[in-house]
Amino acid sequence: MADPVVVTSTGAVRGATAPNGTLVFRGIPYGSSTEARRFIAPRPAAPWTGVRDALEFGPICPQSGVVADAAAADRRTLGDMPSLPQSEDCLVLNVWTPGTDRADRRPVMVWLHGRGFAAGAGSEPWYHGAELARRGDVVVVTVNHRLNAFGYLHLAELGGEEYADSGMAGLLDVLLALRWVRDNAEAFGGDPGRVTIFGESGGGAKVSVLLGMPAARGLFHRAVVQSGPALRASEPAAATDLAERLLAHLGLGSGQLAELRALPHARLTEALETMPPPPGDPSRPWPMRGAGLLLRPVVDGRHLPAHPFEPAAAPSAADVPLMIGTNKDEAALFLAGDPRRRRLTDEELVERLTPMLGERRDEILAVYRAQRPDDTPWDLLIGIASEGTRLASIQLAERKAAGGPAPVYLYLFTWESDHFGGLFKSAHGLEIPFVFDHPDAAPMTGTSPERYRLAEIMSRAWAAFAHAGDPNHDGLAAWPTYDPERRATMLFDVSCRVEDDPRREERLAWRGMALRR
Repeated sequence: MADPVVVTSTGAVRGATAPNGTLVFRGIPYGSSTEARRFIAPRPAAPWTGVRDALEFGPICPQSGVVADAAAADRRTLGDMPSLPQSEDCLVLNVWTPGTDRADRRPVMVWLHGRGFAAGAGSEPWYHGAELARRGDVVVVTVNHRLNAFGYLHLAELGGEEYADSGMAGLLDVLLALRWVRDNAEAFGGDPGRVTIFGESGGGAKVSVLLGMPAARGLFHRAVVQSGPALRASEPAAATDLAERLLAHLGLGSGQLAELRALPHARLTEALETMPPPPGDPSRPWPMRGAGLLLRPVVDGRHLPAHPFEPAAAPSAADVPLMIGTNKDEAALFLAGDPRRRRLTDEELVERLTPMLGERRDEILAVYRAQRPDDTPWDLLIGIASEGTRLASIQLAERKAAGGPAPVYLYLFTWESDHFGGLFKSAHGLEIPFVFDHPDAAPMTGTSPERYRLAEIMSRAWAAFAHAGDPNHDGLAAWPTYDPERRATMLFDVSCRVEDDPRREERLAWRGMALRR
């Protein structure tokens, strides 16, 4: 079989056929190199002549070695990560499609990768879209975009108009990628009128913020937020302060932005790694690794006029159907390496919870102990430390449902992996291989044969949502839309079912507590 060739708006690309018969095109440029436009809005890729090979993944965007080291340490959990070069010429995307010659077009699912706003790439193995494309009859796109300081260092107050886009450059890259999808979806068998953006962790936060960006309206038609609710973005004053601290750490003054732009990208990512972060977030009882994790989109008044879901949902989100949810034991991923692990004592639990819960520590802990009488102190720490993500997702769902007519669907992933002897539980990120229908892509899914059936159910739900804005299908119990009275929630587990207001007492225990999201 001849390699597939598709003609895009900037030139022809040659792809390959995946083992399951889907077509894959890797490393397609959607934007030009950002090296000369560091901290500035992106430009589309330059056209080329002839047929360009799209057989290899492109470079990843510059990111800190701290994150790379963490990824290496996570191989027992996440699997092997490809070693790809870092470059500021990194605005590339990857496409998986069942075919290009069918008259009726398929929905397009655009995946935004996780690892906060600091790191990651669309080429990571557990994001490969061949199985989801085949199972769901959809076109899958994954995207690389600028990260950390390259994507979110707010310099507008220091450098004026030239740097007006700096605090949102990473999401302006995503907007450019979505325009590329709009212009080229049909060439890959996709429907530009049915585009779903979906992402996990930092990718979910990107989806949340895109829902608040007026310029994104019409570029996507449905949205999925997996364990990444972003109610708020950075305030300009705090973002400027962080930029000044980074400049000082580099030995530069606030007026030396030309020198900042001229630094090798590795010097900038090294500075993010060595720059002392501020005191840790008390809502997360694990250490902050690298100041790059603090950089995120900014309410700049230009591209993001207000916080996306604080105090209410942005008007631009009103007509977009939303699916949102979390995993039962989010914090297990971040705490799995804790030396105390299952040896944590009651006294140590109280000590660990004090910065997080303050004067309400005993009250909230008593509720969890009553609801989970068999939990060890370690189990209780994971349960309580996971709640920030779940409660913020519920709050986002409530505000989204109140803000317009489009439906909202809420889920809770409760299936537990036997990885690390069950220590991994239902951790942050565990749902991703199930959504992509390749449960063998990462060791963290464990060895239980039931994971194949769950992957089929979940990938079909995500694909159904992409097709029609409704995740219901004939292999899943009826899933009602979310409202703050019933609070219907789909529980994804060995047996999937809907429960109204699951873990209600624990949710109510947090009333009045500020959510740091």
